[in-house]
Amino acid sequence: MNKKKQKRAKVIMLLIDMVVTALLLSLDQFTKYLAITKLKDNSAVVLIKGVLELKYLENRGSAFGMLQNQKFFILFVGFVFLAVILFFLFKLPGEKKFRIVHILLAAVIAGGIGNMADRFRFDYVVDFIYFVLINFPVFNVADCYIVVSVIGLFILFLFVFKEKDLEFLNFKQNRYREMK
Repeated sequence: MNKKKQKRAKVIMLLIDMVVTALLLSLDQFTKYLAITKLKDNSAVVLIKGVLELKYLENRGSAFGMLQNQKFFILFVGFVFLAVILFFLFKLPGEKKFRIVHILLAAVIAGGIGNMADRFRFDYVVDFIYFVLINFPVFNVADCYIVVSVIGLFILFLFVFKEKDLEFLNFKQNRYREMK
């Protein structure tokens, strides 16, 4: 593929990333809106008795409720992670084999922005999905995007992509190697 086609493919993938991010972010915010309007100040809605409930919770911390009331620190860390992910996304080649990585990173971005938006608007994150069976901390759709996508990225980078596929991440200049 020539340089012009590669650049075009990369731009198209970045546009798709923006659309995926916007759609997933909208779904996350809609589910949180429903949680606020239907679950807040009400008892839990049992979906599967003893297994799964919808239960409104205002999480003023980070994952698993850690760092309670540390809004500015959590937002700062969120912005740093978002910047790193965006940098990686722009470095990512537009080749077909990296399309899934683009989509997974778009989902991580949507999840991060969704939770950051809550922190800006409410000073907490709206959580509402509760696995009663294992007493897992209450979470939301944005958390699902992040966890599932990170697991997918982990599997891809550990078991699917080869070292050669990841050369685009190399920050060293190749011109010195070619001289030898």
